[in-house]
Amino acid sequence: MCYHTAHPGKGELKKQFQSKRVDYDQREIFHVSGFARPFLPVTLGVEPEAIVSARWKLIPFWVKDEEGAAKYANTLNAEGESVFEKASYKPYIGRNRGLLYVTGFYEPHRVAGQKQSENYFIFLPEKEIFTLGVVWAEFNGYPTFSILTTRANPQLELIHNEKKRMPLVVGPTNRAAWLSPETDPAEVKAMIRPWDAAEFEAHRVSRVTAARGEDTDKPEIQEKV
Repeated sequence: MCYHTAHPGKGELKKQFQSKRVDYDQREIFHVSGFARPFLPVTLGVEPEAIVSARWKLIPFWVKDEEGAAKYANTLNAEGESVFEKASYKPYIGRNRGLLYVTGFYEPHRVAGQKQSENYFIFLPEKEIFTLGVVWAEFNGYPTFSILTTRANPQLELIHNEKKRMPLVVGPTNRAAWLSPETDPAEVKAMIRPWDAAEFEAHRVSRVTAARGEDTDKPEIQEKV
């Protein structure tokens, strides 16, 4: 599943998305874990012309405080095949969709005979910014989100070879429809599918998916090993 990602900073977002108002105000992030519940750059359907901050891990309406949010079930990812049925997402997926801006994501790769998995960094050529589909909910005055996932495409099946999943990549031609609360649910479901456009670049990197207490938010974490 997609729990580890990399993100552009404000400057890169302003350069590539000149028609958007960029209210997000952080530097580039080279690696972050969803379990830290970070604030990351998103566009939400309620404000499609803006890039704002939202916190990873969707918190549904019945959770009342930050203590409850910290303890709530793992909603970092939402399985695309069941997102319209699962209680945590069902109230939101029909109208509350958004885009998460990333420069890449990290996936585990299982090697036969090895106890620990390897990690791969997956990105587009020139580290082009791309967008992942999210579902979001307002919590305590700020938006929270889950990344949707789908079954892996052939390339990601070879990398994420145990669970064979990948994040939902929403390409430029589908972004407006994905964001719009008026898009028919059948059309939304049709967009929840494996990425089938330009192939990603991918290479093995230092192991980040089980990092504990070490600084992994640095450029060299994305270097090939």
